[in-house]
Amino acid sequence: MPRISTSLRRIADGPRGAQRLTAPEHFLWLSFAAMVLLAFALPVTALPANYHDFADQRTWLGLPHAMDVLSNLPFALMGAWGGLQLLRAGQRRIGAVQRALSALFFVGLMSTAACSSFYHWAPHDAGLCIDRLGMGLAFAGLLGLAVADRISDRAGVASAVVVALAAPATALVALWAANMTPWAVLQAGGLVLLAALALRAPRPRALGFAIVAVIAWYALAKGLELADQPVFEWTQGWLSGHSAKHVVAALAAWPVVQALHRAAAVTAPLGAAPTMR
Repeated sequence: MPRISTSLRRIADGPRGAQRLTAPEHFLWLSFAAMVLLAFALPVTALPANYHDFADQRTWLGLPHAMDVLSNLPFALMGAWGGLQLLRAGQRRIGAVQRALSALFFVGLMSTAACSSFYHWAPHDAGLCIDRLGMGLAFAGLLGLAVADRISDRAGVASAVVVALAAPATALVALWAANMTPWAVLQAGGLVLLAALALRAPRPRALGFAIVAVIAWYALAKGLELADQPVFEWTQGWLSGHSAKHVVAALAAWPVVQALHRAAAVTAPLGAAPTMR
């Protein structure tokens, strides 16, 4: 009996050197499983017929939908600025996983600038799918970084991989099956996960960026997106809600950039520096 008990314990513990999942990691994987179930269980949602009819249709210097195209520039600027701060921080101050996930986030921001500009040049269903590919890459880096900051490095990497694979899959489902539900579940579920992670304190040596600030900027951006025409009328045709949404959504990267700037400003390793809550 003692031998059997010992054998069962070894099987439960897994291979030697492998760590068992922690309670937060179990919760994380249950959350991803719930998102998959919701994506299949919820009713099919089609793209609204007038989705591509944005409020600002102006052309400038031959550029169609000029403001909706040019307002994507802040994504590229934030991505480049964040990449510069990441280089300045150096390897001693930020762990390898945090560096990799931060780099993925900033590459995703620059991809978002390119993909969203392409879509708004001539809005159509296929272009929207491409737009979401860039957004998905940025979201994979951001969520992975948040998970690595608040749960574990391995969970952060796994989360980034899951989102990086799920985002293009849900975007293609929306294009080929005319079903927006999986994409909506991925977005909403990701935000709920970010909110839950914000309740946890940063781990030792974490980047410690302000997750609540990221959520607040993103929520404001979604509100502007929904108020595309009203904002355009309120500003007397100067700026539409969708163009403003691009600028505000880019500012959601500011807490990450700021945390990297703080890390670059100290000479001691990040574990000895104060972190942002």
